[in-house]
Formats: sequence, C-alpha cells, structure tokens
Amino acid sequence: MNTRSLRANILLLLTALIWGSAFVAQRVGMDHMGPLLFNGARFILGSLALLPLIMRMRAGLPAGTELLPRSTVIRHGMILGCALFFGSWLQQFGLCYTTAGNAGFITGLYVVFVPLIGLFLKQRYGMGTWIGSAMAVSGMYLLSVTKGFAISKGDFLVLISAVFWASHVLLIGRFSEGIRAVDAVRISSVQFGTCAAISLVAAVVFEPISLSGLTGGILPILYGGLMSVGIAYTLQVVAQRDASPAPAAIILSLEAVFAALAGWLFLEEIMTVRAIAGCGLMLGGMILAQVKP
Repeated sequence: MNTRSLRANILLLLTALIWGSAFVAQRVGMDHMGPLLFNGARFILGSLALLPLIMRMRAGLPAGTELLPRSTVIRHGMILGCALFFGSWLQQFGLCYTTAGNAGFITGLYVVFVPLIGLFLKQRYGMGTWIGSAMAVSGMYLLSVTKGFAISKGDFLVLISAVFWASHVLLIGRFSEGIRAVDAVRISSVQFGTCAAISLVAAVVFEPISLSGLTGGILPILYGGLMSVGIAYTLQVVAQRDASPAPAAIILSLEAVFAALAGWLFLEEIMTVRAIAGCGLMLGGMILAQVKP
C-alpha cells in the first residue's frame, strides 16, 4: 500500500468514526428539543460548513472551467434535500425510542434497499449483493425482532428511514454521474439547506421551540452539523480521490460499529449476545453487498 492510499484509508476511518459517534450526539440532542428542530439546526450548520470547501475547490480550477448551471445545482439539490429530510427525520424520530447502536446498524441497511429499489429501475446486481442482503436481514431479525415477532417503534422508524437513505443514494448516483467534484459539493450544500428549511418550517408547526432547548443542546447540534456534515464530508471527498472502492466501502461500513461502541462508552448502552450476533451478520452483509455488488 502506497503512502497516498494509506493516508486515504486513515481519513476514511476517521470519517466513519465521526459519523458513527454522531448517533450519540443525535440521541443526546433529543433530551433538549424535538427531532425536526434538531435536524434544522444541524443541517443549516452543515450547509454553511461546506461553503469554504466549495470556494477552495473553485479557486483551484483552471480558468474557464465549465461548471453546472446554478439552476441545475439548485434543482438537483432541492430534490435530494427532500429525500434527505424524510430519511433524517425518521431516523432522528426513531432515536427517541431506540439506542444509538441499533440506529447505526439499522441505518446501514440502506445498502440492502438500494438493489431492491434498483430492481424497479431495471438495474441488475450480482450474487454478492443478494447473499449480503440475506445476511443483513437475518442480522436485523436477531437485533430487533423479539420472540413475539414484534419490532420496537424506534427500530421500525429507523428501518423506514433506511428506505429513504437508499432512495437518496440512487438519486445521488443519477445526478452526480460525470460531474465535477466541486459541483457535487455545491449540490450537497443546497440539499442540506433544503432539508434544514423543511425541518425548521415543520418544527415551527409541530414542535415546541424554546431558547433554553437550543442552548442546552448546542453541543450535539455543533457536533451533528460541523463535525458530522462539514468536516466528515470534506474528509470523505478528499480521501476517496486516492482510495480504492472496495476498501473504502469496508471502512465506511465501520460507521455502524463505531455507533455501537460510542453508545456503550457514552450512553452505557448494553447489547445482548443475540443483538451482538445480529450486528455481526448485518455488518458482514453490508460489507459483502458493497464489495461484491
């Protein structure tokens, strides 16, 4: 492994660590405010945090470089922002009733839903995807389904959010094909802003809003907005220029593991042997579905 690949893998590992531990911040944030207000605040920060990266990337382009028209960036960003809103809202709402560790692993099931939704779009996937999907679904059963064949409200909400994350991934694949990296980041900034706007409007209508709640949850908001969105996203963009796709997929899948570890370390969340076995199956299935698609 050369120095650039090693550096890229280290940055991706740091990205997965930040994203995984962000589930703790999201869980703690619910002690101070509703899920809509929390998402609105953190995605505003995330959108603004990408602006310096966009300016730096544009400054490094050769003179006369053709970029996507602003209208296209806004249109694609708004469509993605709507999918992001439903995924993040359901995930955040689910975190009110489940653990950070469970949410991390169940969210990762979006890699299973991507090929399932892709079937309706006439996309085809190999045996590795379907074996990985079967492993992940089996792990989900062990993690969340009780002996009475019931699933908790929180786990179910996060599971539905994974469907929207999968839709989000497919939309990104459609909009980002053949575009420059700086345009991808421009679209991301718009989608974060769109998600923030929808969340804040809905929060005004459906949730109690107080200054004490915002100040009490300022640290989770800052971590969720600046670290999880701004810094981690930037690290991912920088790292994936030099990283091989298969190792990158494996490393980023560790987000779920870091979520469980952070939940145990900071929130004293404990998993049963059955749940740990389920997490192992889910992680293996998620990795297989990405590495052998």
